Amino acid sequence: MKQNHIQTEVDAWYLYKKLYENEEDELVADIFLQMSEIEKSHAVAFAEKEKLDFNQFCNPSWRAKTINAIGKVFGYDYVLGSLLDTEKSLSNAIVKQKTKNKIKLEGNEDSHVQILRSILDNDSKIAGSQLARFEKRHRSVGGNAIRAAVLGGNDGLVSNFSLVMGIAGATANQAGVLLAGLAGLLAGALSMALGEWISVKSSQELYENQMQLEMDELETNPEGEKKELKLIYMAKGIPEDQALEIVEELMKDKNLAHQVLVKEELGINSEELKGSAMEAAISSFILFGIGAVIPVLPFMFTDGVRAIVLSTVFSALGLFMIGAAITLFTGKNVWFSGFRQVFFGLAAAAITFGIGKLIGVSLAG
Repeated sequence: MKQNHIQTEVDAWYLYKKLYENEEDELVADIFLQMSEIEKSHAVAFAEKEKLDFNQFCNPSWRAKTINAIGKVFGYDYVLGSLLDTEKSLSNAIVKQKTKNKIKLEGNEDSHVQILRSILDNDSKIAGSQLARFEKRHRSVGGNAIRAAVLGGNDGLVSNFSLVMGIAGATANQAGVLLAGLAGLLAGALSMALGEWISVKSSQELYENQMQLEMDELETNPEGEKKELKLIYMAKGIPEDQALEIVEELMKDKNLAHQVLVKEELGINSEELKGSAMEAAISSFILFGIGAVIPVLPFMFTDGVRAIVLSTVFSALGLFMIGAAITLFTGKNVWFSGFRQVFFGLAAAAITFGIGKLIGVSLAG
């Protein structure tokens, strides 16, 4: 077992402990505490297997500390979202590795992903309302918002960097390059904003129609919906009597029962539909613009080769920071991820610069 695997388990131990310390609900906090202890036991076992001193790895990495800092500012649902994403990535990697080496899958490769739900499902002390509350929270965690911010900035930076380099290759006119860069920034940001608005609005309209249909079914045929819910929980491995107990608890509150039916039967998280399409559009516009302005800045103050070099340096730094930020979700090595982002970004810009040069020479001839 590699040392970075041990560090990953230590980080999970640390972050679940932080979730436990900041969770007001005692039952949910106890789940996080159990998860923390499980992750610590994994880390200790891995260290013993490799004959390593566990004390070398008992401190959280910069990545875990950064995620915790984000949780302090934006709320600890962001931390939970990051943990779930990391564990999904790890389970997928395990499955791929076993498949590659022709090792039989045991069915427990994604146990870290499922364990939160398993603890809830098998704990008879947790009522249906608690189960539904936790489901709502861990399905509406904010990790996706941070990822969207990083990827939005990346889209703006890479696309406008490539555009600016293409125009710079085709002409030595600073004003032309600056104008193209600002036009690319504005056009790209508006396109992203409109696309995000349409995406959110159309999803809301579609899901709202499906949710209303589910509410109509709940009101006209509550017994049928109760049977559906019971079968859904039984399919998840919950004994029939316990599944019935959960369903009876849920059906006492029609709105709560509706939320669970929407999630379990339709796969819709109703909390996510409360987001504003306009807010999503504005956020996309701003995030794309932040990334897109980086390669344009040097052309506002200088021109020629100097502007091209500074634009490349600024963009490379921005690309590295984006690659490093991505490791918050992937858990990969920050240097590898950062330089990989730089490589692909510079390659794209070099290609467009070369094409621009060819077009410029052709037009000049």
